[in-house]
Order: sequence, then C-alpha cells, then structure tokens
Amino acid sequence: MGLDTYASRSSDDVMLTEEDERAFFNAGIELCGGLFSGNDGSFRGKVYWDVVFEVTEVSLTTEWLPPETVREMAAKLNAVSPEELAEINDYARTRYTGSPTNADEMMSLQCFFTICANRGLGLIGWF
Repeated sequence: MGLDTYASRSSDDVMLTEEDERAFFNAGIELCGGLFSGNDGSFRGKVYWDVVFEVTEVSLTTEWLPPETVREMAAKLNAVSPEELAEINDYARTRYTGSPTNADEMMSLQCFFTICANRGLGLIGWF
C-alpha cells in the first residue's frame, strides 16, 4: 500500500476532462507509477513526497489539495532547477525503486504541476 497522487477537477472523485487528459498525454510526462497510478494525470506520490514537501512545504498525503494550493506548489517547484530537485529527491527515490532520480524526471514533475496549475486542477492523495 502506498500513496498515489491524482490530478482532478473534483475533491470527491478523480475527474478530468478530455482536454485535461490530452494535455498530460501531449506533455509526454514520465513519472513513476503505481498499481493504479502512472497514467495520464497521476503518479506514485510516495516516490516524490520528499522533494515536493522539501520544496513546497505541502504534503502529498493530504486527501485534497485545491487548485490554489497546487498553483503555489507549481511556482515553488519551478523556482528550483531540475538538477537540484533530483538531488533533493535521490534519497527517497533509491529507497523505493532502487534507482536514482534524474533531471529529466524532475522536469516531468515540474511539468505535471504546471499543467495542473494552468488548468485549475487540484490533487487527490489516495492510499
């Protein structure tokens, strides 16, 4: 069991429009997925929890992060270089997957949050 993170228009259930799904697909985001996450609009939250919390001071374990909070998180993540984000995340990444984080993966994380911010999406944290 672990944390999965889903972009959503609703706090009650994962809800994305076709345009939202297309935005994630067209961005070519490549983030670690879990059993039920990792497709367009979601990722394995526990793999990125440390870096997101370290930079934004917001926990992905929160059941619902509203769009305003996600916009603030995106701005904070985008203020740090992908290389610096990779260094911050390396400890958690090797603990869960056995492989280090790279800057391209962190650019995908930044892109994910930017899409959410631009499209007015919140985040659902699910265990």
